[in-house]
Amino acid sequence: METFLIKALQLILSLSILVIVHEFGHFIFARIFKVRVEKFYLFFDPWFSLFKYKPKNSDTEYGVGWLPLGGYCKISGMIDESMDKEAMAQPPKPYEFRSKPAGQRLMIMVAGVVFNFLLALFIYSMILFTWGDTYLPLKNMKMGMNYSETFQNVGFQDGDILLRADNEELERFGSDSFRKVVEAKTVTVLRDGRETVISIPEDMMQRCMRDGKASPILCVSRWLFVSFPTRMPRRLLPACSRRIAWWLLTVWLPRRFMMPLGYCQRIRVKR
Repeated sequence: METFLIKALQLILSLSILVIVHEFGHFIFARIFKVRVEKFYLFFDPWFSLFKYKPKNSDTEYGVGWLPLGGYCKISGMIDESMDKEAMAQPPKPYEFRSKPAGQRLMIMVAGVVFNFLLALFIYSMILFTWGDTYLPLKNMKMGMNYSETFQNVGFQDGDILLRADNEELERFGSDSFRKVVEAKTVTVLRDGRETVISIPEDMMQRCMRDGKASPILCVSRWLFVSFPTRMPRRLLPACSRRIAWWLLTVWLPRRFMMPLGYCQRIRVKR
């Protein structure tokens, strides 16, 4: 029973945050466009409310209802909010929602959704900022990896460890590394403890595309589960965009195609 109550309170708290942020979006844009907000409530208040407060020289009443199913922001002149048909029958007043231009009315209506989106972006960015990202550094691939026939034909061998592409260090194993490899003129690998330079033909990408057993997308889904967390650079928005594309590159596409660098069965991670 105690566990159930804790989870119920967590659910109510999380929904309350979403509702407050959503309604605050409507509220703040209504105030920006000088539209009167009559009520700003967390939870619904049929018949009575748990708390209410109206500051002096303010047209807005703030409160907390007793029915935890949402909340609302009552805007003057919006029939869906006020349901005051008598007021709607009168001429529009300057402070009413219905007297504003269509563009302002639209911004007031969509502001709640926009604020919820910004909240989600903020929460996700803070998660990445705090816990970082998870990837496999190439330097920890002590056993190297297997390569497909397309890459073996240009000089790669099973067990090679990628080091540099055109003298640019390859730090992490992923789709970015594959792109740099196929677009480079030379790739340096570690083979049997010695560095070896491999020349990459200009049509390497075309070869990968022509190979019926290959795809230009690097296989990362196989090694993801043996990678270990490493603190990512704190570039939040780029990290978010990469994370959104990550599922497509590592789950959906690898299931449809075989990978040019082969299945990474020889990877061993040294923690």
